[in-house]
Amino acid sequence: MSLKHAFDFLITPADGPVDFDVAALFGPDATLASWVAGRLIGDADVTQVDGDTARWSDIRDDLATASLFDMGEKRTIIIRGADKFLSANRPEIEAYLAKPGSAARLILLLESFPSNTKAYKMIDKSHLLIVCSCEVEKKYGVTAASRRKFLTDYVAPRHQTKLTGGAADALIEMLGADTGFIDTEIAKLALYKQPGETVDEALVRDIVSGWQGKTIWQIIEAINAGDAAEAIRQLDKLMEGGQPPIALLPQIAWSLRRLGLATAAIEHAERTGKPWRMDEALTKAGIKPFEAAKAGASLKRIGRVKARQLLPWLLDADLRLKGTHSADGRDRFLLEQFVLRLAKPPA
Repeated sequence: MSLKHAFDFLITPADGPVDFDVAALFGPDATLASWVAGRLIGDADVTQVDGDTARWSDIRDDLATASLFDMGEKRTIIIRGADKFLSANRPEIEAYLAKPGSAARLILLLESFPSNTKAYKMIDKSHLLIVCSCEVEKKYGVTAASRRKFLTDYVAPRHQTKLTGGAADALIEMLGADTGFIDTEIAKLALYKQPGETVDEALVRDIVSGWQGKTIWQIIEAINAGDAAEAIRQLDKLMEGGQPPIALLPQIAWSLRRLGLATAAIEHAERTGKPWRMDEALTKAGIKPFEAAKAGASLKRIGRVKARQLLPWLLDADLRLKGTHSADGRDRFLLEQFVLRLAKPPA
């Protein structure tokens, strides 16, 4: 077998129970992992254990014990948060991968899985390896188009509705690449339509935005006006309402990224000795003519020094939220710090 992406695995119609001995599901998207695990389990008996407390001796015994009521499918052992478990029991697991038992199946749920490890290579070669991430990633063959297709062809039908490509893109833009949030919003949107009818981009922007969309706009307006206190106040309102920082950053970043792109276009023209006009730079950045006056004023208020840093700052915040600052508390601190940095008037 070879590496698969959850999009491809889920969107392919199932012809029956999936035949496997060991499966490793890795990546940051817990919703995708749960859907894939559900497809793999089928109607079989399931035992779930926590990787932080599991012992290999117990898992080995479970894997050697068949179910009395398997209904034609093997019992499945799922190890949640298996990263530490795999590290602590690597020799034993590698030995099992080389010669798995026939009584039960094993599913490892991992946050990450380095491709240079022996276990990764063994599973990739002889077992089932599935990456669970909603991000666009070239190395896994995930493009914006394939993600859009997954939302329209798999997620929307789960709620007896149809979704246009523009609506799918709008959901990603406003909610970020989190399948769980997107699935929840599609379920809500489906209630505004009869079963089988189509949810379009206009409905997404009207319903999903709601008070949250207005609050995001107020944060951006406060940043552009240099009102740090108001920006933090509105940000706090969203986070207290249940919106996690990793879902808020893409919504805040969308407008600011365009200002960063406009600045990059201006500086490129200056370096090459070409004349430039503000309206042309804004157009290259994807800013519509009716938005140009406000965007130009925002760039002037921000100042060239800070505007030059917008793209690096956005990238840094994105990487930190997915890495060193992904834990509760640290993610909030990072986003608040990011907003304060942007809203602070230039020296």
